[in-house]
Amino acid sequence: MLNKTPPGHHHDEVDPALVEALLHGRLADPFALLGPHNTPSGRIVRTFQAGAEAVEVLARNSHEPLGHLTPVKRGLFSGFVSSGESYLLRIHWPAAVQETEDPYSFGPILGDMDLHLFAEGTHWHLPERFGSAVTEIEGVQGVRFAVWAPNAQRVSVIGDFNSWDGRRHPMRLRHSAGVWELFVPRLAAGERYKYEIIGAHGDVLQKADPLARATERPPATASVVPQPFEFRWSDADWMEQRATRQKPDAPITIYELHAASWLRPENDSTGTLDWIALAEKLVPYLTDLGFTHVELMPIMEHPFGGSWGYQPLSQFAPSARFGEPHEFAHFVDACHRAGIGVILDWVPAHFPTDAYGLARFDGTPLYEHADPREGYHHDWNTYIYNLGRREVAGFLLASALYWLDTF
Repeated sequence: MLNKTPPGHHHDEVDPALVEALLHGRLADPFALLGPHNTPSGRIVRTFQAGAEAVEVLARNSHEPLGHLTPVKRGLFSGFVSSGESYLLRIHWPAAVQETEDPYSFGPILGDMDLHLFAEGTHWHLPERFGSAVTEIEGVQGVRFAVWAPNAQRVSVIGDFNSWDGRRHPMRLRHSAGVWELFVPRLAAGERYKYEIIGAHGDVLQKADPLARATERPPATASVVPQPFEFRWSDADWMEQRATRQKPDAPITIYELHAASWLRPENDSTGTLDWIALAEKLVPYLTDLGFTHVELMPIMEHPFGGSWGYQPLSQFAPSARFGEPHEFAHFVDACHRAGIGVILDWVPAHFPTDAYGLARFDGTPLYEHADPREGYHHDWNTYIYNLGRREVAGFLLASALYWLDTF
């Protein structure tokens, strides 16, 4: 039996308009409704857990019960708690019990300087603060998400972890930069996700993360929470000699190739070698031929293999066609150890019109020019980046720096 409101306390006088907005997936400011709120009658906690049978609130450190939440309407639970300390939710599902911290009990993630630099187009370390990443906040492990969608009416993060239901994890808007953010406790690397965006004109869009550092293998289109990047480089000799090897008057011979079709796996005429196999087979080949550098056609994730990578959508993610990011690092390391430099083709000119990508990202021309005479490439059926917009120019510069710094 769920506890009633404690003696001397009033019932939760929640704004019915906020409740209806939540239930219809239109809640623009989830922190105005969900999470802990101090009221004249005491501290109240609200959480949306559609399909749950009951929800308890426990002290985070001691697991002592702080209160039971009462069903309000169609998955919304609310109730007064006996303490202002950090808490857990114990959620009773029909076939399981789940304990987790409340995403709506955490404060803002991005600092004011992050938002300022992003808006100015001079945040050179975007993947460290935007996109998705495993992190720890207030001693709690989870994943933080941040995405730019200034004209959106509402943005949620969706994935297998919430049944792709945009009502469950709506995000906080940081108004100064048009960035939406959320920390989801106990989420881990490897989770598939997208952003569900209610665009400027009310359309519901599902978008991959522009700052994703890992993706599903095409033709699947979800972004993936990346593993923390760890790689032990063994190319110290190359790094020490790089400036000399690449002086303007140094001899240079470049072998350009399309990684997906340079060599097929044995007994698979349409398959693709991964980075480990390419390192094993390509590096000795280049060494024997005397090449000083290998130039890879774009390896950033792209939906259409026939574009040879020249229509990328994920400017920060090595294509999943060839393996994990650390396996690409292994390939680069193998090249460097053999005295071979690596050049990446990089495409800051245009991007494909696929609905899950950058096109009309928040229901408006955001990454592309609004005027089709500037923003649409008729020959390729692609959109052209609006480099006059500081956020877009900064996004692309941060991408170039990411590849140079990381690999």
